[in-house]
Amino acid sequence: MIKQLITSAVIGAAMLGSHSLMAADFTLRFGHLANEQNIWHQAAEKFKEEVEANSDGQIEVRLYPSEQLGNEMDIINGIQLGTADMTITGESLQNWAPKAAMMAVPYAFRDSEHLHEVVNGEIGAEIEEQIIERTKLVPLAWFERGPRELTSNRPIRSPEELDGLRLRVPNVPLFVDTWQAMGARPTPMAFSEVFTALQQNVLDGQENPLSLIESASFNEVQDYVNMTSHVRSWIYVVIGRNQLESMPEELQKVVRDAAQTMQAYEAELFTEDQARLEQALQERGMEFVEVDVDAFAEKARPAVLDALTEEQRELFDAIQDL
Repeated sequence: MIKQLITSAVIGAAMLGSHSLMAADFTLRFGHLANEQNIWHQAAEKFKEEVEANSDGQIEVRLYPSEQLGNEMDIINGIQLGTADMTITGESLQNWAPKAAMMAVPYAFRDSEHLHEVVNGEIGAEIEEQIIERTKLVPLAWFERGPRELTSNRPIRSPEELDGLRLRVPNVPLFVDTWQAMGARPTPMAFSEVFTALQQNVLDGQENPLSLIESASFNEVQDYVNMTSHVRSWIYVVIGRNQLESMPEELQKVVRDAAQTMQAYEAELFTEDQARLEQALQERGMEFVEVDVDAFAEKARPAVLDALTEEQRELFDAIQDL
């Protein structure tokens, strides 16, 4: 009898153990480009923690940072094919949804508050609606990105002082045209080549968010950060529509609630990180220069409008009118 009781207890324990090890009902494969130290990945970890805790183990979130599932476009295609489920993406979505181009148009936004008003309002909802319709991706949350700033070895406070500046820009026609209109000599170049080009005086300047200015050690070859803030943008955390809708409504709510918690968490990290970056670059010898932002925006405007479609121009004007 005792032997039977012990055997039953062992079997019961084994069954409980095997139940706890059973696979979740749903698995979300969340791939993105940021490394594990980046605040985007820290936010993704917060999402995983919230989802798994509040779904009672019914949903497992697997994180794949540092492009483990491929680059941004690879993962988007993977979500649409069902081989991935979530990613972090921005203006690349304009390949399907033209209104998403607004996520990185020079001087579309006056400041951070203006950007928040747009993303959280009717215009943001209009952009999201087109993304869902055209890409079958559902934005769950959004993160503000650090504004792009101009670095150089001379202070630049107005567009006139850009005259002849040999400036590296990404291979984005809108960026090339905009900087040309403002008086610089933009040169598309791979990011990996920029440090050496600055070091050898092939270039006079480059433009990027503070996070990339720090991580690329541009402080070693550039003296000034000119606060042009010429591109303010945001990025979405998206999930495949099919993947989201395959879950019961109560689990969809768990995912959406976790995403909102993640968004708030990332916003705190972002604010802290922007302050840290400015201080760190100053400590490394870079001087921050206030510029005439309105003058830059005015000089850029004709090139920006010329690059936009009629649909995009209407959206740009609506943003400006807010």
